[in-house]
Amino acid sequence: MTGTGASDPAVILGAGYAGLTIAQEVHRRTRGKIPVVLVDRNPVHVLRTQLYEVGKLASSGEQVDPWVVPLAGVLEGTAVEFRQGSVERIDLDGRTVVLDTGPIRFGSLAICLGSVAAYFGVPGAAENTHQVYRLSGAKRLAAAIRDVERASASLPGERRPRFVVVGGGSTGTELSSEIATTDWTGIAGPAARPPAVFQVVGALPFLAGFPGSVVERARRSLREAGVVLLPGVNVTRVDPGRVALEDGSVLACDLAVWCAGLEAPPPVKSLPVPHGRAGRIAADRTLEIPGHAGVFAVGDVVELPDPRTGGTVPATAQAALGEARTAARNLVARWNGRPLVPFEYRERGVVVALGIGRAAGAVRAVPIWGSPAALLKHLVQRDYARAVERGEPPSLI
Repeated sequence: MTGTGASDPAVILGAGYAGLTIAQEVHRRTRGKIPVVLVDRNPVHVLRTQLYEVGKLASSGEQVDPWVVPLAGVLEGTAVEFRQGSVERIDLDGRTVVLDTGPIRFGSLAICLGSVAAYFGVPGAAENTHQVYRLSGAKRLAAAIRDVERASASLPGERRPRFVVVGGGSTGTELSSEIATTDWTGIAGPAARPPAVFQVVGALPFLAGFPGSVVERARRSLREAGVVLLPGVNVTRVDPGRVALEDGSVLACDLAVWCAGLEAPPPVKSLPVPHGRAGRIAADRTLEIPGHAGVFAVGDVVELPDPRTGGTVPATAQAALGEARTAARNLVARWNGRPLVPFEYRERGVVVALGIGRAAGAVRAVPIWGSPAALLKHLVQRDYARAVERGEPPSLI
């Protein structure tokens, strides 16, 4: 290896959208000549963009095959070694990653550890809300909703279950729509009552950053599904069965879900490197961390400027896949002592699920909505999973 002067492997931290793509791309570009170790806490690749589908999770019970792809099958026939473990600390100067299962040295490193829920210091938010950012959290939420719906059959009067979703971005919107439009009687029994869903948008605009046509379609679809949007007000406290808002009002609920934002995980936030918002790493446009040759930050852990918009590249799965391809190319280039190339973000389109059989989006600036948009989202997600299973280059809208 020319660029980093070590015989240690290229280590990829995280087997999500970015990490798995980098591992596959490095193997594909070098035909296994660069040793690659892929690290993740779980032996599966989770289709994280689909975890809002709590209705399907609730009906499937413990059967979650549609949301995971086993890594053993994906990596079979490649030179990529999988190492299971949780990252406790990253020593950039010592070029070592400390896992709960032991240390591992690296020649090159790609940090793709994703993100965790950001609670912004709101008392009780972490302890008293569910989240859908990880498969385990989505499964717990699905089971909890199912249990509440089953219990609703024995409640006196006509009281409907009340669910509060905190967050006005795509995750909160897709989850609110999913809960409101799922046939819970088919899952929890014929006596289950349809839920009342409240979505606390917060001070930021609803679906901030999305095209105006998508925002308007989403508002209309949520209204038709019976979801109550609460814009312009933040959550100040969460207690069991109660969500307090800054205007002094309190929402009583059977459960609350936190979709209000993400931040970098602790091993990333603690790194002695430049950071942007929410602890994300401020890498340069090649995705390399300044001052640390051969170390790349990719996906939700990185904050990248977008010269075309003057803002930053969005933390989406689509962006992560694009970054991963550039990072893999640059990892190989650095390994061989060749120049690196900058990442250029090109958004192909966006689609937001708005409940069963509904969605809204824009593909190459062309609006699409209703069942055609829902079908497109389903096909894109299906094709992504199939590409991953076959070891082919995946893509997402």
